[in-house]
Amino acid sequence: MTVLPRSTGWSYLIALPWRSINQRLSAILFMAAALGLLVMGRMQPSLIENARAHAVDGIAPVLDAVAWPIMAAENATARIRTYLSLQEENQRLRASTDQLTQWQNALVALQSENRELRTLLHFKTEPGLAYISARVIADTGGPFVRSLIVTAGKIDGVREGMAATTGDGLIGRVIEVGNWSSRVLLITDLNSRIPVTIAGSGDRAILAGDNSNQPKLYYLPQDAMLNPGARVITSGHGGVFPPGLPVGVVTVAARGVYGVMPVADLGRINYVRLVDFNLKGGSFNPLQSRIEAEDKPH
Repeated sequence: MTVLPRSTGWSYLIALPWRSINQRLSAILFMAAALGLLVMGRMQPSLIENARAHAVDGIAPVLDAVAWPIMAAENATARIRTYLSLQEENQRLRASTDQLTQWQNALVALQSENRELRTLLHFKTEPGLAYISARVIADTGGPFVRSLIVTAGKIDGVREGMAATTGDGLIGRVIEVGNWSSRVLLITDLNSRIPVTIAGSGDRAILAGDNSNQPKLYYLPQDAMLNPGARVITSGHGGVFPPGLPVGVVTVAARGVYGVMPVADLGRINYVRLVDFNLKGGSFNPLQSRIEAEDKPH
């Protein structure tokens, strides 16, 4: 037990009644002041209102100073929430845009494929003829060879000599056949030779490729005068192609040689139709024959 000094103990005991009395007096005074304010408010309301107005005017700057940081913090919080919300919305919009772009690309590809397949159907084959539709997977166009690789081979019934066509007309013929793919020699290739006829005049010629965009007409009659735009079709001679297949149109003569603009855009072919006309001359491969001729000893 702690024993306080005599002087400290007496002062402590004396202070206790005074503290209690002070608290009670304070409560009584506050109650009396409140009662007085109520009575005065009833008797002189204008005086109380003026006093309250002055009190509010005095405390308003303090309240404004206290409220400003709180409002600034609330505004900053709202801005941060808005920024985060906009960032999330931006990410969602980016994802939606990417998905829409993928769908748009797929739609454009499908439209292009559908258009090419519809164009391919424009070419009407004779009843009973076998044909195979194939997709072009490679274009081996270069300074020495103009050919295409297509996704059809022996297992699909492809054989050498089959005519390669689009919806516009003849573009070449099959010269190599594998199990799963085949090579098509284009009419613009240097090794391509096709007997043709000029529609209207009936003049016959040989359409020879020279690795340019326009093969040339050779062995025309000496008095032949061709009009630019005249249609060129296969003549059926040589047993390579049947007569009447569209090939191209005559272009302006250069140095006495007429060119032919192919009916199909040979640089933009994605699908071809391989038609078997069952002609014996179609199995002749000019490229292979040239290689064999070069290998023979002179």
